[in-house]
Amino acid sequence: MIVNMSEDQMLVLVIKYLKESKRIAFQQLLDELHPYDFAQLYRGLPEKHQHRFLTFLTPNQVAALIAELERDLQIDILHKLGIERSSKVMDLMDNDDVVDLLTDLSGDKIQEFLDAMRQEESDTVRDLMNYPPDTAGGLMTNQFIWIKEHSTVREAVDKLKVYAGISENIYYVYVINEDKKLVGVVSYRDLLIAHIDDQISDIMFSRVISVPVDADQEDVAQMIERYDFIAIPVVDNEQTLLGIITVDDAIDVFIQEANEDIEKLSASGKAIDFNTKALTASARRLPWLILLLFIGLVSGQILNSFEETLNQVLALIFFMPMIAGMTGNTGTQSLAVVVRGIVTTTVDKKTVIKLIFRELRVGLTIGLVCGVLILLIAYIWQGNLILGVVVGISLLITLIVGTMAGTVIPLILYRFGIDPAVASGPLITTLNDIFSLMIYFGIASALLAYLI
Repeated sequence: MIVNMSEDQMLVLVIKYLKESKRIAFQQLLDELHPYDFAQLYRGLPEKHQHRFLTFLTPNQVAALIAELERDLQIDILHKLGIERSSKVMDLMDNDDVVDLLTDLSGDKIQEFLDAMRQEESDTVRDLMNYPPDTAGGLMTNQFIWIKEHSTVREAVDKLKVYAGISENIYYVYVINEDKKLVGVVSYRDLLIAHIDDQISDIMFSRVISVPVDADQEDVAQMIERYDFIAIPVVDNEQTLLGIITVDDAIDVFIQEANEDIEKLSASGKAIDFNTKALTASARRLPWLILLLFIGLVSGQILNSFEETLNQVLALIFFMPMIAGMTGNTGTQSLAVVVRGIVTTTVDKKTVIKLIFRELRVGLTIGLVCGVLILLIAYIWQGNLILGVVVGISLLITLIVGTMAGTVIPLILYRFGIDPAVASGPLITTLNDIFSLMIYFGIASALLAYLI
């Protein structure tokens, strides 16, 4: 029915069904769509139709829709639905998603929603809210299937059938002992190929990789990525199974961490998006920019110190922006490489040394190529070989210095437990401006007698 239908055509059709109260046709249309498509339709609807759209959805469909939307739209839906219907939707959502949703509400509102939810779901959400949001405990869900180690494959399969309609996060069966400690894991594949009367303890994988409940969410996401898991169990200090974290949550963490790093790399501080007001965006950018402004004054002082050199060889000023710009660019490139590598790689002494020497070779190679190129350009343009030598050597050295600054500064910050992304692009660029000007004019002053 909708194979060849564009998003705009679907939107027109949905509005038609809403206006004409064609609930059956509306549901037939939605049966062919994914939750992502629900969200796209909801975003595209005029506000006057959004509430009616929600009333046409089943609670399960609303739960799926909320999971696909941005936080401000999620909160808006809660207000549109009211406490009673919202609480029924929350009963159907993953508990970790409910926790994320409630944390942006006031204490009184949180209590209202929790009181209106089913007692079992409410208690679970309350327990999860006790964990910091950026830890494994704050990220985990309690929707997993466990089985005792002395159970049979038949019992495990029967339990899967019972809970298959309740949770979408059934990837593994986790095996616990009599003390509820995690002792093994069984995959779907293991259950399919095993004999129906085999004991779980005979087919389970005993070396279970888990994460502590207080583990940082970024470490958890890296663990899932490293082992290609679909889900990973969360345990306490006694190895008691508390919950699981699924791969979709790990992807969300990577996106969140990447966005935070981009904000820091650009020195914009807190999040700034298309909807941020001008005054708010200005306030979030100004602290860094004011700091860099004062650091930049050092560049002016350097130029003042070499005033005599500039007066005697005016041609030096032509290449000054290029020298500073190239140094800043190569530093920012190295910074991006380091920040990305720290997120995806285990950083140890051997890795750091290897990276530093690799970036040193990169800086030397880039410096030699660009240095020789600008030497020839300066000589042809200005007809002065010594000027070409000054500019070429300066660019060679500054590109090496810039590359190493962009590599070493974030590594030092990481070594002292500071997020390396705070070594933001503008800071590296400003520092490299200072280094490049000192090197450029220092070399020019040393060879001034040959330049004149």
